[in-house]
Amino acid sequence: MTQSISLLEFNNRIKRLLYNELVQGCWVTAEISELHVSRGHCYPELIQKNEAGATVAKLSAAIWASTFARLDAKFAAVTGKHLAAGMKVMVLVNANFHEQYGLKAVINDINPEFTLGDMARIRQEIISRLTAEGIIDMNRELPWALMPQRIAIISSSTAAGYGDFMKQLHNNPYHLKFYTCLFQAAMQGENTVTSVIEALNRIAVAEDCFDCVVLIRGGGSTSDLNWFDNYDLGANIAQFPLPVITGIGHDRDVTIPDMVSKLHVKTPTAAAEFLIQCGLAQLNRINALATVVVDSAREAVAHSREQLSYYGNYIPMTATKIVETSSLRLSHFAQAIPLVLKSRIATEHNSLDNHMQVMKNGIARAMEREKMRLNALADKVQLLSPQNILNRGYSLTTLNGHAVTQAAQLKSGDTLVTTLKDGTVTSTVN
Repeated sequence: MTQSISLLEFNNRIKRLLYNELVQGCWVTAEISELHVSRGHCYPELIQKNEAGATVAKLSAAIWASTFARLDAKFAAVTGKHLAAGMKVMVLVNANFHEQYGLKAVINDINPEFTLGDMARIRQEIISRLTAEGIIDMNRELPWALMPQRIAIISSSTAAGYGDFMKQLHNNPYHLKFYTCLFQAAMQGENTVTSVIEALNRIAVAEDCFDCVVLIRGGGSTSDLNWFDNYDLGANIAQFPLPVITGIGHDRDVTIPDMVSKLHVKTPTAAAEFLIQCGLAQLNRINALATVVVDSAREAVAHSREQLSYYGNYIPMTATKIVETSSLRLSHFAQAIPLVLKSRIATEHNSLDNHMQVMKNGIARAMEREKMRLNALADKVQLLSPQNILNRGYSLTTLNGHAVTQAAQLKSGDTLVTTLKDGTVTSTVN
């Protein structure tokens, strides 16, 4: 017959076995995939993943209320964060087995230095990734506006740091004018990254309206800063087209945004003071230029006065000298005019005589030429006169006083007159 034991005995054997093996517990490294707190008790679910990211082990655990408050405070004091899903932890685990309620893994202690080292590793991985992508220095290399006056602020309107920043900036003792616009964002909690990135996107739409961006928060616990150690947030700030000033931490805290921004300051008031000093530097430069302009103007006026005084003394003397010189020249001209006039008249008389002789000679030559031309014309007229033509044996027949050149001009009964060398003959056409 097969031997058997009761379920209670079986559970007691398991209990004795676990007690012998894990009476002191052991340190376990794992990742918290889920975490729930109820009535002061904490119920984390621990997992382990392989290199491919697949879960290869899982264990539900408990931290009783009497232990959880102490462990969470210890963890936050070292890491700056409270226990949360996604963290890698090293915990002291005891396996408790109850005959009625079964197996339960109980966490009795935690090593926060392990998680702190993992957080540092994650931060270094983010920095290495930003460096490898060549964007970590992009915002730091942007030039400042000559006078950054138009400020886009990313903060919470209820944050103490925002109020301190505005008071410091707008109540500056130099009465410098700044124009600010708040873009609301969560400065702590799970929505920190998404809300800050959304604020950056809204500012980018109106990029030309601003000179720089100020990301500030004030007060709060150090653990709240861990929300800013995020690659997406760091990449957005590193590649933002406007210079970014970060004032989100304390003296000893440096976050990813601090490492990629154009300027990292310790506090919001320090950010305001930097902007004030930028404005003061330009104000001093303007005052210095104004002093140079005033001094140059005064020097020019003084020099002009000296020149005016010199010319005031020089002009009368020069005028007197010019009048004397002109009077002397006028006297010389008055004496020279009769002599010059006499000489000029004599010269003109000679010139006129020459012209008269030239005209006479010209007229004589012209008359001789015209006389010769008239004689030639007279000879030609003589040769072409009708009488000479008649003397050569020709006759001239006319009808009613007009010369007859064609027979067609005549008709029967016409009376013709024919002129000959020595008389005329009258005839009738038959």
